[in-house]
Amino acid sequence: MSLHATAAALVAPGKGILAADESHPTMAKRLARIGVESSERVRRDYRELLLATPRLSEHVSGVILFDETIRQTRSSGMPFAQGLLRAGIIPGIKVDAGLAPLPRFPDESVAQGLDGLSDRLAEYAALGARFAKWRAVIRIGAGRPSSTCIAANAHALARYAAAAQEQGLVPVVEPEVLMDGDHSLERCALVTAAVLRAVYDQLARHRVDLGGTLLKPNMVLPGTDSGQVVGDDEVAAATLAVLRDTVPASVPGLVFLSGGQSAEEATARLDALNRSGHQPWQLSFSFGRALQAPVLDAWGGHHDHRDAAQAALLHRARMNGLARRGRWSAALEPSPPPLVA
Repeated sequence: MSLHATAAALVAPGKGILAADESHPTMAKRLARIGVESSERVRRDYRELLLATPRLSEHVSGVILFDETIRQTRSSGMPFAQGLLRAGIIPGIKVDAGLAPLPRFPDESVAQGLDGLSDRLAEYAALGARFAKWRAVIRIGAGRPSSTCIAANAHALARYAAAAQEQGLVPVVEPEVLMDGDHSLERCALVTAAVLRAVYDQLARHRVDLGGTLLKPNMVLPGTDSGQVVGDDEVAAATLAVLRDTVPASVPGLVFLSGGQSAEEATARLDALNRSGHQPWQLSFSFGRALQAPVLDAWGGHHDHRDAAQAALLHRARMNGLARRGRWSAALEPSPPPLVA
């Protein structure tokens, strides 16, 4: 399958991407929340639960895997990537090596992992990956982000994207502007626009074929400590205004990150984005916590809760599939349990 065909398949109508690429420390935190200790066996069992969910391919086009997972097999002995392909789901792989401090720029970072990247990409392709992901992190604060931080991360994203395409993998480009802080919606819009302009300038300089890429952007949101309250339609309008000014129409799709939003918040805002009229790109999702948090709660580390956990994943995937078409409604969500006096 060509880069263009793979990118288009990943943003097929009604479908999106499940991000299951948590690092060991992040996975340990997620498991600790439900009282489960992280181990290689536990991580494998949990991810098998996710990836073997019946009918998942109806709403999920691709899954981003972690290095450990793409080398593991299901309990049947089938490699995870092969199992996904057989189910009609495209395997992907996280390839950045995490964040490193940007010297002389306090509280700013740049993603690591460019050294030896081409060889790792070739290995991942041999293991079954068809797309890759690299995450940059931009923080808003006093004097942040600096132009140096934006430039360093845009350059790294472009080098990664070019290397991925050289190895036949679709690069998912993720320049995340974090929700953390007390900034306003308007400040987030300005920073997101500056970041995306820098990213697409660097992608052009590195001769990346945009038709064989996907963008994984943040939604434009006020900081979590800002106290500013905005509606879903306002988020959608602010987000689309930035994207129309910065993202070329040749990019086939945008797969939004959930970035600390609750499961229903992320779905509702994705729905609002898709109700905002025709756009030049597919507006899809690449959610991690917003898809998995209800699954972890239902599972709790208990094997006999597997069916309930898979039902929780399928429900959230279906809700986001509907939001992809602008057809989601809060009425489709289960009612919360009644309060006990």
